[in-house]
Amino acid sequence: MIEAQKMSRILLYTYKKETKRIPFSYQQYRSIQEAAAAAEGLDIREFLKMEQQIEAVTRDKKAVRNYRDNYFRELGFSKITLEPKTSE
Repeated sequence: MIEAQKMSRILLYTYKKETKRIPFSYQQYRSIQEAAAAAEGLDIREFLKMEQQIEAVTRDKKAVRNYRDNYFRELGFSKITLEPKTSE
């Protein structure tokens, strides 16, 4: 039972038209976008700083989400999502 609790989720993402699956855990990454960028070796430190600034000055969660979605689209990501959990 303890092993099942430690298991990570599966992250599905498409980067430059190639779909990939990797293990994902919120213990290691703040977001699925951060994990996908790390898997591709992309440095997103400047993005993370700007995202925090946007979060600090607006209450509109859509503004943050739109900024994130547009930034990752420009990097070459067309889809980033968690694979649905399966019950065993």
